[in-house]
Amino acid sequence: METFTELKELAKNPHYQVQKQKTLSDLTDDMIDMPIIDLINGYNKLPYCFTLQSCYGHFVYNGQKDTHSLEPLPVKGPIDKVEYRIAYIAFCIENSHLGRELFESFKEITAIDPENVQFCCAEWFWKRQINSYALQVEPDRFKHYDTAVVDFKEALHIEKIRNEFFIRLYELIEREKKR
Repeated sequence: METFTELKELAKNPHYQVQKQKTLSDLTDDMIDMPIIDLINGYNKLPYCFTLQSCYGHFVYNGQKDTHSLEPLPVKGPIDKVEYRIAYIAFCIENSHLGRELFESFKEITAIDPENVQFCCAEWFWKRQINSYALQVEPDRFKHYDTAVVDFKEALHIEKIRNEFFIRLYELIEREKKR
């Protein structure tokens, strides 16, 4: 599945509030990966943003076949290749003053590691929900896909970046709540 297209400008959307209510009425905590439930719920409480989909990011390798495992990678081991299932959050942002400020803050998240963190659009999201964006952790060479096979050393690096990514998003939502 292609996840990455270049950023689009925020557009007018007079149906934003109705779309938000509809989307959130269908969302339950059991649909969200446990480590990011509070994060997703925090963004969904903002009047100028809501989430569409998310994934904590999962690592699948010999000896660990659970495609939804939340376990960290082992520090070392006889692991050659790892299938990484992309960490991301897809957001819909309201075209308002606070929405535009949040949009700019999301751009800054990529500074964690520009080779592995992207702020982007996904065309298939945009067709379903105007003003939808994704923040994702994926090596740049795989940014168009939702999975990547990497060597163990790179997987450890991606895991570190993913963890920092979610820490930064938690810090950002705490700042946003104080507005």
